[in-house]
Amino acid sequence: MTPPVHPHTPRVAVACGCELGEEILWDARSGTLVWVDIENPAIWRHRPETDETHRLALDEKLGFALLTPDPGKFIAGFKSGVACLDVETGARTPLVRPEPHPPNNRLNSGNVGPDGALWFGSMDDAESEPTGGFHRWDGRTRLDFGGAATVTNGPVVGPDGRRLYTIDTANGVVRVHDLDGTTVGEPRPLITFEPGWGKPDGLTLDAEGHLWICHYAGSRITRFAPDGRVERILPVPTALVTKCAFGGPDLTTLYITTCRRGRDPAIDPMAGHVFRVETDVRGFPANIYRGAGT
Repeated sequence: MTPPVHPHTPRVAVACGCELGEEILWDARSGTLVWVDIENPAIWRHRPETDETHRLALDEKLGFALLTPDPGKFIAGFKSGVACLDVETGARTPLVRPEPHPPNNRLNSGNVGPDGALWFGSMDDAESEPTGGFHRWDGRTRLDFGGAATVTNGPVVGPDGRRLYTIDTANGVVRVHDLDGTTVGEPRPLITFEPGWGKPDGLTLDAEGHLWICHYAGSRITRFAPDGRVERILPVPTALVTKCAFGGPDLTTLYITTCRRGRDPAIDPMAGHVFRVETDVRGFPANIYRGAGT
């Protein structure tokens, strides 16, 4: 049986043309979208209510910028490690880095769990060697888990704090771990991407426990049920779909980052922009990092 297609088409929300847009989130405190461009390093902020957009250029690749109690500061994952970033000045204070952290590695995807801790991944910047992995940092202790990986995405903790989702993008596998406090269970395959789907990239969860997973080189997002079944397909009008997050006043608008790296603008003119689409489900507000260092 062919899964249903989402009834609405994503439209451009911000024509930002990011080389590698990633890790979008909604800051409900100010009604602001936040995302990063990894390849043309910058942190972007956009307020839909006023249509204001701000871009802070940076001198080092960063994989994520997540909320802290101070709206002017973010916990950010740079090539060199995790730092506290002042978004007004660009000043940053180093906090932690994975060890070992080979010189060709960088930090990639990151999320704050309901416990207020940072969960993040490291990866080979050339996307060829399994030198990366998954990590947790609460401001005092770093935990490494999940084994070696080449291109990491997630890790995302479920809202009840009992399940953790990780993605090994290079192998096309989405995995689930049981989670008991800071004890991470062994990974179990949940979803394996089929030929023609592209590669699994960023993901987010909705209030019904379904996973919305972006298809890099697949021009779509799929909503998967908690058991891994395809619930619906959301076509996206560009090829390299990277991350999505729920936002808006009622958290029913899905915002989507994309990538223009290597794309021919004559063939894929909307590559790199941020898109939005209305849905019939709600997401969760982004968690705020509560650890030390910010």
